[in-house]
Amino acid sequence: MSVPSSADATSDRSGPSSITAPARPSPCIILIGMAGAGKSTIGEALAKRLDWAFMDSDHLIEAIYATRLQDVTDALSKDAFLDVEATVISSIKANRAVIATGGSVVYRERAMRHLASLGPIVHLDVPLDIVEERIARNPQRGLAIGPGQTLRDIFLERQELYTRYATLCCEATCKNPQQCVDWIVDNLPPQVIASDAARN
Repeated sequence: MSVPSSADATSDRSGPSSITAPARPSPCIILIGMAGAGKSTIGEALAKRLDWAFMDSDHLIEAIYATRLQDVTDALSKDAFLDVEATVISSIKANRAVIATGGSVVYRERAMRHLASLGPIVHLDVPLDIVEERIARNPQRGLAIGPGQTLRDIFLERQELYTRYATLCCEATCKNPQQCVDWIVDNLPPQVIASDAARN
């Protein structure tokens, strides 16, 4: 059995070698919110609904360091971790992707400016008591928290930042993941879905 040569592969323009990046960037949808807000769960469901790619920025950090996010946050100071996170976020180049971010991404303006350049930012808003309950069930989430800070402290200081940077705020408390997906799709800026339809 012969192996196709590279020349044969190049001549077949129907294969992956003929795929190029879009001439005009296609929007992404970015999810922000506290740990436990459901960003990954809802993000995966939203990406499936739209037939888009899904990306979790916490997983990118884990892949770079080849360890759990909790180990990374344990090894670095809060400010050092926030700088690492911002660098990773600012390097993302994506089209037609739903991007779930770490809850602390809002602390670095350069990261948020880059995310805003990719597409609308959706804040998944859940109250403190639900965040506390969900984090208690899975405490190894890699929270970026400073010495002496409590979960309540970071919840309160982040709420203002989430509100500042969000294009949309989805009240996720009384919605299941699919209801959140429906709400986001129904409330997205029209050009987001329109540009995707035009591309197809």
